[in-house]
Amino acid sequence: MTLTLNHMDKIRRSILENIPKDAEVTRIEFEGPAIAIYAKKPEILIEHGHIIADVVSFIKRRIVIRPDPDVRLPEEEVDKIIRSITPKDAGITNIFFDPSIGEVYIEAEKPGVVIGKDGVNIKKIVEQTKWKPLVLKTPAMKSDVLHYIRGTIYTESKERERILRTVGERVFRPPTYGAREVRITALGGFREVGRSAILVQTKESNILLDCGINPGTS
Repeated sequence: MTLTLNHMDKIRRSILENIPKDAEVTRIEFEGPAIAIYAKKPEILIEHGHIIADVVSFIKRRIVIRPDPDVRLPEEEVDKIIRSITPKDAGITNIFFDPSIGEVYIEAEKPGVVIGKDGVNIKKIVEQTKWKPLVLKTPAMKSDVLHYIRGTIYTESKERERILRTVGERVFRPPTYGAREVRITALGGFREVGRSAILVQTKESNILLDCGINPGTS
């Protein structure tokens, strides 16, 4: 555990040394396969994408920028600001939030209009709300399943955050060496395109890659 913490602290220091101080970085978390940088002024890092690109090339890890929770505006206010910034012909049909990572999802009939030329509207939203917007295309047909999934993003945000951090700690731990036995098991209709599932097993992990099923079978 100590070795893992030291390794993660070393990565954090490497990032902080290359991030401008005026972005006011508050913390760096390991979330799943990515490193999340939380900042009070995320717009500075988003506008100067070359800074993050340089850090990524240096540490060889994926980085995402997230607004610090303390500077995010209330969700009701964010909703109003987004609608005021976005042209009406964008056809916004839904706005929902993921509080665990500070992302706001904007569902619209015309995503390009929401984004604006050169992402001008996205930059305004980040600057004024301190939330990170993600634009989605409004589904052509209403789907109760999709509605439920998106609702789960909100209701289970704390659990998702816990899982991301737990997985992140394992992903970014120091390399381990020793026994290298790996077992690969073909499951399901493995020879059917799109219906296969692969179970990869080591002495400490069981990972299911792909999980294809045939919905027509009983």
